[in-house]
Amino acid sequence: MQTLIEDYLHYLKIERGLSDNTRSSYRQDLFQFTAYLEQQQLTGFTQDHFVIINYLQVQTDAHKAQSSITRSISTLRKFYQYLLREKQIEINPMLQIDSPKQGRHLPAVLSSSEIERLLQTPDTAKPLGLRDRAILEVLYATGLRVSELIHLKLADLHLSLGLIQTIGKGNKERIIPIGDVAVDWVNQYLDRSRPKLTKGQSNPYLFVNFHGNGLTRQGIWKNLKMYVKLAGIEKDVTPHTLRHSFATVLLENGADLRIVQELLGHSDISTTQIYTHISKKHLTEVYQRSHPRD
Repeated sequence: MQTLIEDYLHYLKIERGLSDNTRSSYRQDLFQFTAYLEQQQLTGFTQDHFVIINYLQVQTDAHKAQSSITRSISTLRKFYQYLLREKQIEINPMLQIDSPKQGRHLPAVLSSSEIERLLQTPDTAKPLGLRDRAILEVLYATGLRVSELIHLKLADLHLSLGLIQTIGKGNKERIIPIGDVAVDWVNQYLDRSRPKLTKGQSNPYLFVNFHGNGLTRQGIWKNLKMYVKLAGIEKDVTPHTLRHSFATVLLENGADLRIVQELLGHSDISTTQIYTHISKKHLTEVYQRSHPRD
């Protein structure tokens, strides 16, 4: 079973071009399913949909988050399609499994005042503080995923044109505008901070750590948590929160949904439509505060 999983993950990398993070999630879901099958003394991937239903019930009884169970179903659905296509099974049991209806979750966003407090928190007199200010400005100005940010290279910058390029999910390249304020902070970082961090060593990546090496997703997350606390922001903020805030402020100021979809790199516009709900919520709050008859 493990050999089939590894073959499938290789297929996802070569044929589908999925990222390391996505394939890691698939691996985790499939190995967890395999462990359950082995507990049931099954030596192959079951074609009995009742076994899969029992597995999902075990996940529910273990108080797994609904989002995790939904993701597991999606993983198994795609994996069994692969097994059928490769003639490893004769019957696809996932055809008998319904996907649970998941409530729409509105992502947290920061208000303009919270954004300003957060951006002004790093001590820009220090090399790392200046770097972090540039990072926050870029995240908010472009809506980049944190995985895209840490892989941003010097060659991807076209600051004189107000543009950057990135490789997103599915290995898709896109060009994103970047505002003058973020451009200014990136230039300050390049002039005054990055040379001190790299100490003359060559590194293709834009943002580096204290040792001049590339940053990690965990490093970005850890630093952001520190700045959120220093800024006195009570919300649960992640790097993705800045991406949500970027999309929301564009829509609130009249941007077309298709444009926001392109900027975020969403393959399906239904993913982008979540932000219209946030925008409408904001409009309702403004109306309630402002209208004399409300």
